[in-house]
Amino acid sequence: MNSHNTRRDLLRVGAQSALAAAAFGGMWGQPVRADPSGNGGETGRLWPGFPRQDQKLVAEIVGASHFNEQRVKELLKAYPELVNACWDWGFGDWETPLGAASHVGHRGIAELLLAQGARIDIFAAAMLGLTGIVKGFVTAQPGIQRTLGPHGIPLLAHAMAGGPPAADTVAYLESLGDAGVGLKSTPLAAENKQRYLGQFASRQDDLKLVCRLNNAELLIVDLQAGASQSNGRIIHFLGEDEFFPAGVPSVRLRFAVEKEKVTSVTIRGSVPEVTLLRTGD
Repeated sequence: MNSHNTRRDLLRVGAQSALAAAAFGGMWGQPVRADPSGNGGETGRLWPGFPRQDQKLVAEIVGASHFNEQRVKELLKAYPELVNACWDWGFGDWETPLGAASHVGHRGIAELLLAQGARIDIFAAAMLGLTGIVKGFVTAQPGIQRTLGPHGIPLLAHAMAGGPPAADTVAYLESLGDAGVGLKSTPLAAENKQRYLGQFASRQDDLKLVCRLNNAELLIVDLQAGASQSNGRIIHFLGEDEFFPAGVPSVRLRFAVEKEKVTSVTIRGSVPEVTLLRTGD
């Protein structure tokens, strides 16, 4: 494997992760601010799905764990059980607070979470530069270095996010030769992205989809199924008008194009197949 190509590709993955965090920043910047005196938030009433954790708080702590250490402290003080919460960004792209801090290289948040009882994994160990623990994982489960983290981010990218303290871990993972292999996608020229933009809906399934570009010129889909909403899922191009959502290659979005304009998009794979028709630009 060409080490220069590996580093360049992983830096690109890291940059896309940071841009994805920026894309979600608007949502994360508006915390739930639930009332600590009652787990039902400001109303003090039980939330939908009780006794499972309040999904608004789960989304907030995972989001905040990418960049907002103070908010993570506040949430853990009010709701210590959130330390091992897990949020599905869409289609099964699961992430814990520790997973969030690990792939963006936020050591302070990671150490805070671990001190509060977060369950350490190989991705956190790699980012923190705990080479002995990473080696132990690989010895116990050969090939585990190829396992991808949240959003499909490789293990080596987590170690590189750790900066100088993780330099030894980076060197060890590079020596394995395959710890930086991510999901395969196809480059898509900027001018070709425009054809996929628009609004789509399926009245039968009460599903709406918006395909747009974020500030980093990455293709994003926002999905709303009834009252449930998933915003800002990055989609990766596979070729022939087909994409997969970040971290979930088993799900595909296939755009039907006529005269350089998309008329519909079909979601298929490990989910019920549904086709949404274009409703607007």
